[in-house]
Amino acid sequence: LKVTEKAVCCTNIQQLILSKITSLFNFQPVGGCLCGVTCNKILDESHAKISIPAAEVACGHRNICIKNHLPQFFMCLVSLIVLLLCVCFRLVTLSMDELGHISHWRAIMAGSLAGMVATTVTHPSDVVKTRLIVQNRLEPSYQGILHAFYQIYHQEGLRALYRGVSPAILGAVPFSAGSFFVYINLDTIWQEPIVRFTPLQNFVNGCVAAAVAQTLSFPFETVKRKMQAQSPWLPHYGGVDVHFTGMADCFRQTVKHKGVLGLWRGLTPSLLKIVPYFGVMFSTFEFCKRVCLYRNGYIQSPLNYKLMPGVDQSLHPQELRELKLLRRENFEPRKSALEN
Repeated sequence: LKVTEKAVCCTNIQQLILSKITSLFNFQPVGGCLCGVTCNKILDESHAKISIPAAEVACGHRNICIKNHLPQFFMCLVSLIVLLLCVCFRLVTLSMDELGHISHWRAIMAGSLAGMVATTVTHPSDVVKTRLIVQNRLEPSYQGILHAFYQIYHQEGLRALYRGVSPAILGAVPFSAGSFFVYINLDTIWQEPIVRFTPLQNFVNGCVAAAVAQTLSFPFETVKRKMQAQSPWLPHYGGVDVHFTGMADCFRQTVKHKGVLGLWRGLTPSLLKIVPYFGVMFSTFEFCKRVCLYRNGYIQSPLNYKLMPGVDQSLHPQELRELKLLRRENFEPRKSALEN
């Protein structure tokens, strides 16, 4: 029972810290920066071009899928630093009760707030990434990241760097809600407690949660991309297929000209990117959590949750180590004075 409580509490902390990632649709942590950014970049470009079909892009270039990695790296690092150093730990402290526990709803709310703050801080980089993707590569309007930042700020003002931030923030709500809905029903789906899930089950859980959450929040992602791409300084207003004056008007014009399903245009490449990413992330987190419990002496093996015999599961790791040290000292045979 105590191990179950520890696992649930640790999972709540996971929700709080990692729900930021689920609220920032295409932000990668450090691991994604190092090994997954190229594949994600391909799917990002596919999603942007499907969402903005009129964009003038030259798809014959060999470096089309790896040209604009630096904005992605920049967003990953900045969002991670902002999240961990400025937001998450403070929100964890504020959301905990006197015993150090945190409820599911508080975890979701605090994680969503953390994601909103990080989204606001890093949104200019996302705007630059979208502009670099949709620009005409035969006659580019921007020569690189710094040039894009300078041109957007000089020509359109500071507000242009935050164009589309409203749907990005609002999209965190259905994303977090979808993830939470899947999470609280996992034990019902598998007909067994969460703490007994195998790595394969955890991988499937992450994939299902990401698919449901991304599908629910994708209309906000589509509107965000269109708002970021639209600019009077770009040919054909950035290649957007509808013209609008704001977020609500973008929803209205998209439904009017493309139908309701037009809000989900580009969902497939987005799911191909985010579903396996969250599956690997979730299963890796659960395995690392088991390794930590095993190394601290609570369970017999990192491959399962079998309790270690004779261990008080209510003790903290430091208390458990001190108890083991005390027992070792008490049971060691004392040397006689003659031997000394």
